[in-house]
Amino acid sequence: MKLGVIISLESAMKEGLRKVRDLDLPTCQVSCWNPDIMNGEVAKELRKGSRDYGVEVTTIWTGLPGKAIWNFIDGPITIGLVPPETRELRVKALKKGSDFARMVGVQSITTHVGFIPEWPGDRIYQGLVEALKQVASFCKVNGQGFWFETGQETPITLLRTIEDVGGDNLGINLDPANLLMYGKANPTDALDIMGGYVRGVHAKDGEYPINGRELGRERPLGEGRVNFQLLIPKLKKMGYKGALTIEREISGPQQIEDIKKAKELLEPLL
Repeated sequence: MKLGVIISLESAMKEGLRKVRDLDLPTCQVSCWNPDIMNGEVAKELRKGSRDYGVEVTTIWTGLPGKAIWNFIDGPITIGLVPPETRELRVKALKKGSDFARMVGVQSITTHVGFIPEWPGDRIYQGLVEALKQVASFCKVNGQGFWFETGQETPITLLRTIEDVGGDNLGINLDPANLLMYGKANPTDALDIMGGYVRGVHAKDGEYPINGRELGRERPLGEGRVNFQLLIPKLKKMGYKGALTIEREISGPQQIEDIKKAKELLEPLL
C-alpha cells in the first residue's frame, strides 16, 4: 500500500501538490465540488503538477452540485444521486468529472451516492440504479472505474446496488470512519460483506452517532473507534494493494499536524 492524502482541486492548483510532496506522501485523491473548473486547462495544469512533484492522483473525488445536508434528517433528500429532483443534474456532473479525470490521466472517479434505499422494490432505488448504469457505462468508455464512497448505506445495501448496476468497473472507496459516523457498520467486519470491491481507502477516524439526528464526530486518526491495527492487515490479507488516503476534515495548521500524526501511526502497519 501507498500512503496519500486528499486535497481539493483548488488547492492542488496552488500549493496542494507541493504540500503532499513535502509530507513525503506519494499519492493523493483530488476532490472537486465545482464542475465549472473541471476543464482542459485545469486538467493540463493538474497533470503537469502531478508529474513535476512526483505525486500520483489515484481518483478524482467528484462532488455534486446543489444542496447537501450532512445529517440523518435532511441528508436522505439532499445527498448524492438518490434525490430524484437533482439526479439528472448530478449525473451530468459525474460525467463531466469522468471526462476531466480522463484528461488528467486518472482511472477512476469517486462520490457519495447517498442514502440508498434498503428495499430494492422502492421506486427511488430503481431510478437510482438506472442512473448509476448511465454513469458506470460513461466511465467505462473513458477507461475508468466508478467508486462508491461508503457512508450513508449499509454494506449489504451497497453490495446489492453494485450487483444490480452490474459491470466490471464498479468499486468501493472504503471510508471506515463514515461507516461508524453514519452508524452503519463496524468497518473491519464490513469487509466480510463488500471487501472484494474495495479499490480505495480513506484513513479517517470517527465515532458512532450519539443521537438519531446528527452524524457521529470525526476524530484525529487514532482517537476514534476505527481499529486500523485490525483493518489494514485484513485489507492486505484480502489482496488490497491500493492507496491509503489520509483524510482530516478540518482546515488550518491543526489539519497538517493531524495528518503528520496519522502518517506516523499508519506507516508501521503498511
